[in-house]
Amino acid sequence: MTTLSDQQLKSLLADPNTQRKGFEIVVCQYSEQLYWHIRRIVLTHEDADDVLQNALIKAWNGLDSFHGDSKIITWLSRIAINESLDFMRKQKHVAAISVDDSEMGIAQQLMADDYFDGDETEAQLQEAVASLPEVQRTVFSLRYFDEMKYSEISRIMGTSEGALKASYHIAVKKIRDFFQSHD
Repeated sequence: MTTLSDQQLKSLLADPNTQRKGFEIVVCQYSEQLYWHIRRIVLTHEDADDVLQNALIKAWNGLDSFHGDSKIITWLSRIAINESLDFMRKQKHVAAISVDDSEMGIAQQLMADDYFDGDETEAQLQEAVASLPEVQRTVFSLRYFDEMKYSEISRIMGTSEGALKASYHIAVKKIRDFFQSHD
């Protein structure tokens, strides 16, 4: 399938006669990128798949509220990240109720995950990132893994670039500290 420009997709999505086909193309074009945004926040493949599906359903249901002011990927990323953060908040609540269920750290869980293809250092990095507060974790993931510009992250998260830069640098320091304490 050929990749359509943002403007072509917006035209398809704006017309009720082509909206469904346009959204199918959007899903094909952006699902993988959204999956990795989500996966870096929720960590496991199964959870990322569930959150992605929920985000795409929310995007479809909210299509009428998309006015085309931003790029489609920015709009979708905002939905996906918010869904990821909501999922993590719910997981944190469940984890608080059942603390003894898993003695395994995130790094060990990732190494045991069939879909995880990284090495132990990557697993430890994911554990360090997971230990960050949610805003720092999200900013770090978008900047470091996805190499997004601060201006794009600012549009997604609705925060000033200065605040994002501060969050990113604090996150980097905390990750360095994590690795130094685990040597």
